[in-house]
Amino acid sequence: MTDDPYAVLGVDPDADEATLRAARRRLAKATHPDHQGGDAGRMGRVNAAFDVAMARLHAPPSVPTSVAPTPSSSSSSPSPPRPPARGPGRFAHDVASFTIEALPAEAFEALLIVATWLGEVLVDDPPYQLDVELGEPFECWCRLDLVPDAGASTVAVTLVAHDDLPLPDLDAVRDAWVAALNHLGHPDP
Repeated sequence: MTDDPYAVLGVDPDADEATLRAARRRLAKATHPDHQGGDAGRMGRVNAAFDVAMARLHAPPSVPTSVAPTPSSSSSSPSPPRPPARGPGRFAHDVASFTIEALPAEAFEALLIVATWLGEVLVDDPPYQLDVELGEPFECWCRLDLVPDAGASTVAVTLVAHDDLPLPDLDAVRDAWVAALNHLGHPDP
C-alpha cells in the first residue's frame, strides 16, 4: 500500500482508536459500494488504511536502539537494532489480491478452513473479515477482507510484520492462499 493510511482516513498519525473508527465510519458513508456513488476499490482502500492504522496503534513497542547479544550469540558486539513495527516497510496491502468464485459466506468458510492450514485464526468476523497469525514460512499478521463482487468475492490482503522478522512477500502470501484454496476445492486422491 503506497498511500499513507492516516492521510486516507483524514486523521493525525497519533489518532486513538475511537478517532480511527469514527473516520472509517464517516468515509464508509461515502465510499461503501452499497451506497449511491460508492466504489468497492475506494472502500477497500479505506478498510486497508484503517487496518494498517489499527495494527500500528496496537503494535508492541519497538525494540530499543541498543540490544544486548543473547547468551548463544557468537559475536561479542551488540546486536543491531531491529526495525520498529511502525516504520516503513513493516506492512503491505493489496486491495484486490484474488477472487473466489463464491458469495462471501461460502468464500469465508473456505478461507477459514485454509487459515487453519496456514496459521492460527485470531479473529473471524463472517463473512467479511478474517485475521490470521501466519506460520512458517511467512510468520506475520494477515487480514483478509472479502468484498462481494458480482456473484463472487474479491479478497484484499493486508500483512503486518512482527518486530523481529522481515515482512514476507505479499505475492508469495497471496499465492499460498490461492494454492491452498485450490487444494481445498480439488484435494489429491
